[in-house]
Amino acid sequence: MFSKILIANRGEIALRIVRACKEIGIRTVAVYSEADADALHTKLADESVCIGPANASASYLNIPNIISAAEITDVEAIHPGYGFLAENAHFAEVCQSCQITFIGPSPENIRLMGEKLAAKESMHKIGLPVIPGSNGTIRNKEEALKIAQSIKYPVIIKSAAGGGGKGMRICHNDVRLISALLTCQAESEAAFGKSDVYIEKYIPKARHIEIQILADKYGHVVHLGERECSIQRRYQKLIEEAPSPALTPKLRKKLSELAVKGAKSINYTNVGTIEFLLDEFGNYYFMEMNTRIQVEHPVTEMVTGIDLVKQQIRLAAGEKLSLKQDDIKMNGWAIECRINAEDPTNNFLPSPGKITAYHPPGGFGVRIDSHVYPGFEVSPNYDSLLTKLIVHGKTRQEAIRTMQRSLEEFIIEPIKTTLPLYRTVFTNPEFIEGKFYTDFVNNLLGEAE
Repeated sequence: MFSKILIANRGEIALRIVRACKEIGIRTVAVYSEADADALHTKLADESVCIGPANASASYLNIPNIISAAEITDVEAIHPGYGFLAENAHFAEVCQSCQITFIGPSPENIRLMGEKLAAKESMHKIGLPVIPGSNGTIRNKEEALKIAQSIKYPVIIKSAAGGGGKGMRICHNDVRLISALLTCQAESEAAFGKSDVYIEKYIPKARHIEIQILADKYGHVVHLGERECSIQRRYQKLIEEAPSPALTPKLRKKLSELAVKGAKSINYTNVGTIEFLLDEFGNYYFMEMNTRIQVEHPVTEMVTGIDLVKQQIRLAAGEKLSLKQDDIKMNGWAIECRINAEDPTNNFLPSPGKITAYHPPGGFGVRIDSHVYPGFEVSPNYDSLLTKLIVHGKTRQEAIRTMQRSLEEFIIEPIKTTLPLYRTVFTNPEFIEGKFYTDFVNNLLGEAE
């Protein structure tokens, strides 16, 4: 086991990793930008090192500075968290070359699954259904029109190098397709450094289902059930739950088996998530694989009782997976809300500033993952996530009631947050009945895709 780990991240995930390490008995090194000098993860880690100014490219994305911090503090491993360098194959390779363990999958795994078309092809080869679309990247508008007319509108243009809503547009006709093609290529270039895009059939009434897997270096792979991630705005997840109200036991078993099969086929190691799109008729399609810990991992932890961050560390240290599939049981229902510093009444405009009042809810079945405290300054330089509010109940109805109560208690002032939106969602009859799709929030807000 490692004796010291550097955490190459910030915010709530950095704090989450510090806590897991402390419970295992591992010393931690926090890195931080000048804007995060007073961040909680720097206070609770055993050591902390400033790695640059506020701009992420000069700090949290600055590989030489992070490696220098790791060498100066003599760590054995680096945990990348999520975002920033977590799915950067080059960073994982640099760690290897410096004899520092990267807590995550191999560079080969990261690179293969990071290329969306290559990932689809590799999964399709072993029998996972994929959404109809282009076999490669789109070179020109003539090719785009030919493919769209072949698979029929509506179609969606996607960046081949990334996700999160960047470089994505839904198109219902030729005119929209041609204009959106150039926009998506430009967005993809700006966000991921590559302008490559591809086209898929757009599925209007779809649900976003993901399967959590764990894999060791000895070929053992298990799944920890599914998460429902359909409550999102413009492809950014807002609310997640485990299990999904959309899956039958038969479909749950099938998707889980396919996820394990997919991970084994590429000799995957550490934690990962296989993501599927489920249509209104029960048809399912492989979308992508995330090669890191997910923001929404707590809902899986709440229903399985398994600490995924500790599992990551143990697997990276070369330990065999101690869990067998039959050991993993789902207990009750968990729901998570991502509470962001954004104004839902003003097109979700970021709301940086000082938090003067912060009162999180408590009580039975409530978990708070947050780096926020009274007096905390929300920086405009980074992701707007402030807090993850997670609740657990014996049933979905019980979890919803606990979430309703918790949202009423939560106070974050004076900045704007997404709390009012969630209070509306959790009183919506369609949501309460579990009858929703990925366009639920957009329809609730009257926004077009």
